[in-house]
Amino acid sequence: MPVGPAEQEAALRQVDALLGSALRPEGLTELCRFLRRAFAHYTWVGVYRLEGSTLVLDGWDGERATEHVRIPLDQGLCGKAAREDRTVLVGDVRSSPEYLSCFLDTRSEIVVPVRAGGRVVGEIDVDGQSTNAYDRTDDAFLTEVARRLGPWLARPA
Repeated sequence: MPVGPAEQEAALRQVDALLGSALRPEGLTELCRFLRRAFAHYTWVGVYRLEGSTLVLDGWDGERATEHVRIPLDQGLCGKAAREDRTVLVGDVRSSPEYLSCFLDTRSEIVVPVRAGGRVVGEIDVDGQSTNAYDRTDDAFLTEVARRLGPWLARPA
């Protein structure tokens, strides 16, 4: 389901408002909640921050919590996105040997690195319940959210 330009513009204004007024970790949870509610095909949204060589879940929204609250960089699609400093988009997670299963109904995943100061400081992880749920519009939108989130996520806790 493509994310249209008008939707992106309105959503980015809300992202800016959330990042401008929120404190961590509640702010990241609010951001995840907003993204999930604004885009129905985002069925689980999480923000991980990078701590050494481990991704640590800092905020999330979805029907259920994930057991993957700490992910080493050498594991899963999340580890791959941070390790390779690139977006990882998988249309059918059942065909990916790197996928760390969180929920039985997840079919698609997009993971976008969050950068600050020229380095990866975290990532946005979005799961979907249909195959091929995400496309280049989601990538472009989430990349812009990640760009705005970078300096905020890099701040000391």
